[in-house]
Amino acid sequence: MAAGDLTTAKNVKEWLGSSAATADDAMLGRLVTACSQYVQTWLNRAIAAQTYTEQRDGNGKTRMICADYPVTAVAAVVVDGNAIPPSPDVFTSGYFFDAYSIRLRGYDFGQRDGGVTIQYTAGFSAIPPELEQAVIETVALRYKERDRIGHASKSIGGETVAFTITDFPKSVQTIINNYKKVVPL
Repeated sequence: MAAGDLTTAKNVKEWLGSSAATADDAMLGRLVTACSQYVQTWLNRAIAAQTYTEQRDGNGKTRMICADYPVTAVAAVVVDGNAIPPSPDVFTSGYFFDAYSIRLRGYDFGQRDGGVTIQYTAGFSAIPPELEQAVIETVALRYKERDRIGHASKSIGGETVAFTITDFPKSVQTIINNYKKVVPL
């Protein structure tokens, strides 16, 4: 399993049942990596937890939305060169956070351009099961399509079989839409 993979070739083989030959293990591994990267590019975000450092303009408010989510830890908040301490309770000045933002108590984010630096960890410690299944289904579709690349339909014995040509099956699209990072305008 490569870094950033959202599932394993073994899980894809289980989904495919007996139709995947052992000789195809390397190809399935490549497909897992490619589809995992494709999904994350489409989502406009990484799924696995990682550390982010952002240099931001101050907004003069007490809340700043983080670029990535869910936020699971905050390592540093610096406003205009001053380190803001974590707030240990609901009364003490400092920073605290929720899944999407960092908040300040007794401080604000100033208004200087580039005056805010935040360092935090965001993402999932484990791949959400429904997202992993979406990737499994996408990999399985690509695996099965390899024999009909470029074919929209095929006639056999007077019958025509039509193939769906799409980035993701509809069921997968529904799931991954829930994880898409939308950039505010």
